[in-house]
Amino acid sequence: MHQDYIQPNEWSIIEEGFDPHRVKSSESLFSIGNGAMGQRANFEETYTGETFQGSYIAGVYYPDKTRVGWWKNGYPEYFAKVLNAPNWIGIDVKINGEVLDLHTSEVIHFRRELNMKEGWYKRNFTARLANGVDVKVEAIRMLSLQYDEVGAIRYSIMPVNTSADIQMTPYIDAGITNEDSNWDDTFWEVLETNTTMNSGSITTKTMKTDFHVCTGMYSTCTLGAEEKQCTASEQINRDNYIGLTYGLTVDQGKTCTVEKYAGYTVSLNHQKSAVTEASKKALFEASQLGFDQLIKTQAETWASIWNMADITITGDVKAQQGIRFNIFQLNQTYSGKDTRLNIGPKGFTGEKYGGSTYWDTEAYCLPFYMVTKNPEVARNLLTYRYHQLDKAIANAKKLGFTNGAALYPMVTMNGEECHNEWEITFEEIHRNGAMIFAIYNYVRYTGDYSYIPEKGLEVMIAVARFWHQRATFSEEKNKYVILGVTGPNEYENNINNNYYTNYLAKWCIEYCIEQIHKVKASYLTAYTRIWDTTKLTEEECIAWQKVASAMYFPYSEKYQVYLQQDGFLDKELTKVSELPDDQLPINQHWSWDRILRSPYIKQADVLQGIYMFEDRFTQKEIEKHFDFYEPLTVHESSLSPCVHSIIASKLDRIAEAYTFYVRTSRLDLDDYNKEVEEGCHITSMAGTWMSIVEGFAGMRITNDTLSFTPRIPEQWGEYSFKVNFRERILKISVVPDGVTIVLEKGQALAIQINGVLQTIEKSEVNYV
Repeated sequence: MHQDYIQPNEWSIIEEGFDPHRVKSSESLFSIGNGAMGQRANFEETYTGETFQGSYIAGVYYPDKTRVGWWKNGYPEYFAKVLNAPNWIGIDVKINGEVLDLHTSEVIHFRRELNMKEGWYKRNFTARLANGVDVKVEAIRMLSLQYDEVGAIRYSIMPVNTSADIQMTPYIDAGITNEDSNWDDTFWEVLETNTTMNSGSITTKTMKTDFHVCTGMYSTCTLGAEEKQCTASEQINRDNYIGLTYGLTVDQGKTCTVEKYAGYTVSLNHQKSAVTEASKKALFEASQLGFDQLIKTQAETWASIWNMADITITGDVKAQQGIRFNIFQLNQTYSGKDTRLNIGPKGFTGEKYGGSTYWDTEAYCLPFYMVTKNPEVARNLLTYRYHQLDKAIANAKKLGFTNGAALYPMVTMNGEECHNEWEITFEEIHRNGAMIFAIYNYVRYTGDYSYIPEKGLEVMIAVARFWHQRATFSEEKNKYVILGVTGPNEYENNINNNYYTNYLAKWCIEYCIEQIHKVKASYLTAYTRIWDTTKLTEEECIAWQKVASAMYFPYSEKYQVYLQQDGFLDKELTKVSELPDDQLPINQHWSWDRILRSPYIKQADVLQGIYMFEDRFTQKEIEKHFDFYEPLTVHESSLSPCVHSIIASKLDRIAEAYTFYVRTSRLDLDDYNKEVEEGCHITSMAGTWMSIVEGFAGMRITNDTLSFTPRIPEQWGEYSFKVNFRERILKISVVPDGVTIVLEKGQALAIQINGVLQTIEKSEVNYV
């Protein structure tokens, strides 16, 4: 059973009615962010029930000491994690001396809404406190995209059945901890606290990493429709807490309102000595604009984003809601403005995975940002890895690799490996291939080859060196093999010759050699610089090619499929459909020993390779592999259903593709994996977008030409989306009997529709 309390709505996420068992799930689903910071949808007022407090700042992390029972050489010394930052959303409320707390009050009415069209989060409720006072509350909150160091809250209270003395205390609390702390370390040191009549700040620094952060607030309090100004009656200034208390008597039916402007200024963007002054300046400017203007600007900024990124679907409200939720969260998480930042699998919605960067960015997220934004955004994601090349080389060196071989980390904040599990850290080396595939994907889509001579080729060479050294020549097979790995299917550890890993190794080497020849022919200055920097030799390239040409791939003549790894057919190939429902998900019911001996696949593995390199397989080969592996896949990774959806569309199995699409698009909204309270699956949300654009619409680059093979689920009347392709903006609309393409910007373009080459002229509508 999946959860089903989110109301279907095209533009909003809505929860009606209060259920304390849903609080942590909703804190994830209603999270907000602006690329620079984000926060879970915790209540502003006191809540003593079960809750998961979370506020996060992009790029600010702590190296928590790795906790393992048995240390191994080469093991990462720390697990980097995004920090739960000082909490600035809090507004304590007392009514006639009684604390407003929905856990101890009778909740008469409760509704919350995340408005994705305009970018704000609102809560309305009526509650009866233990002292018999009924109050109506409306709280609306936003994190500004335009002014990304600032958020704002408007919190209004109306006593319903009597006049009441109301105390409202907006505060900042720096005495916070991470739920995922390994050793209960203190992550923050408070340097300074300040309060004035209507403002205050706490300046902190992180232990070890020495990020300086000022968390500031500016508040106003008004009474009644005439908005009579109230002043704070008390300033609270403790070691790690500041507050401003407004006390006032409010007549029955009248409203008192606190507006709170707050946020973070960080030493990533300011001198350490200047973060406090920078906070004052940012908050003063925000307060001068006022809450209404901030909300208006927010709506305008989101309108601009939606104009390019939106996917519209008619006839299927839940599908429409799902894709917009995914697009909204992706844009809240990463803006593309800063090459120092990347996309954590949970974004700003939780602490799981440490908020770090995984291979998800290159394999899943890059296409979304590349197609819906300017090419510079995708280039910035590639540059992030280029800047960390030295550390990728250092990571490989720790494991015994030489000569500038690079192993990009499975998990990182700054380029150093910081993953906690050996079977991932040492063995899931396929992530190296995703780095190169992302460069290839960027170049083939944007046509911007310049990235390769400028930055990309150095990364390719270092990765090719790794694959060359990681392969072993097997005299038994007379082939090169790659031993002791974990593929994308993490339900198999320490296996030999994972097909996907071996294929990527071969492809990376061959692609690198091809680009060396291209750069030598056309970018001689860059070639000379790279040749000198890397100390590459012709003999080394020949040795690489020898490995690539003789790479081993396990294959079954019986099933006519490449095998996920050596020995895969030794397993009992019982289909997932034959498992009892009460055994699923297996990762919550089975021991790890049992999982490792089973045939069950956590996420697309062989099929991941077929998705990435489908032009190297015939339609019949794709079908055979899909029919063999899909029935064994439990989809207990968020990254899995989208790949299966895209391949099902390729095979013209639209009903099956639709089922996978619904699963990936509503993975969090319907809590398929029963874990949404830990945070949303941000990186897999890009896969939802891919399921439509690359899946149903069949977008590909074929012979350097943009092509589409559009299909449509029977549940939909029409769907449409835009792509930014080589300085053109195209709008594609698909209906059951055809496709319409409009060139909204740029020069005429030849594209391929259902295998037929057509020229799309400016402002011309083309029916196919």
